[in-house]
Amino acid sequence: MLQAIIFIIQGIQKFLVPICFVGAWSLMILVAWSLWTAARDSVATAKQMHQIPCPGCQFFTDDYRLKCTVHPSVANTEEAINCMDYQPKTNPYLY
Repeated sequence: MLQAIIFIIQGIQKFLVPICFVGAWSLMILVAWSLWTAARDSVATAKQMHQIPCPGCQFFTDDYRLKCTVHPSVANTEEAINCMDYQPKTNPYLY
């Protein structure tokens, strides 16, 4: 029984280095690809969020209790990108 196990281990040793080499490089490529896709998705989300006009609107209160006096449930969300009630601040010291 012991000799059979030793024979199997000696047979596997020939293929162990190439298998580990391919496995390690495959793991590195998968990690790099995952980081790339996460960064790409984060940039796309950031670009979309920067289109929200709420901080520059005169109805935006900058208060967590009531963000917008016109549309409080839509303020600072993706639905506010094409807000029909958007009015730019004319004097930021008054609001």
